Amino acid sequence: MRLETERLILRKLRKSDCSDIVEGVGEYDVAKRTANVPYPYAPSDGLAYINKSLKNWGKTSYAFAIELKSEKKLIGIMGLEAVNVFAGTATTGSWINKKYWRQGYITEAKIAINDFAFDTLKLRRLNSTVNTDNVASNATQKKMGYVHEGVMRKAARSLATHKLHDLNLYGLLKEDWKKVRKGLVAK
Repeated sequence: MRLETERLILRKLRKSDCSDIVEGVGEYDVAKRTANVPYPYAPSDGLAYINKSLKNWGKTSYAFAIELKSEKKLIGIMGLEAVNVFAGTATTGSWINKKYWRQGYITEAKIAINDFAFDTLKLRRLNSTVNTDNVASNATQKKMGYVHEGVMRKAARSLATHKLHDLNLYGLLKEDWKKVRKGLVAK
């Protein structure tokens, strides 16, 4: 499975991605924005994540490496978790190496992932949770047409910081995506 955008290739993870994963999510400012990433992040953590992702690929999840074409380097991961084809739902999540923040890569990747979820997997709804204090990720959800559906108080404990975080809950319906998608980029 491979998705391609103007600047990115989204593909299945490989064991050779481990050092790029450790470099990216091993940065404290990245890890603290996630619930399931310890800090410090060791190569053994990266290898365990890759193995788990490969085992679950296409069953309950899809973890896509975000590879920057110009550098042939993994700069982040974007995935679909808790994929339930019968219910037509999944949850999105992502992180990106701090060196590549604020360059539009997450938006570009999320467009491809949303298209994959709705057009290929035929899902009807995507969910997303974001730390309430993560300004950039909250803005991305809104730009992509996700509707803020509430706040889950003290819903996540970061493995990196051990702190509890409130999460904003967002939802995106297929019909809403089709409307928003037209304004983002031509298909």
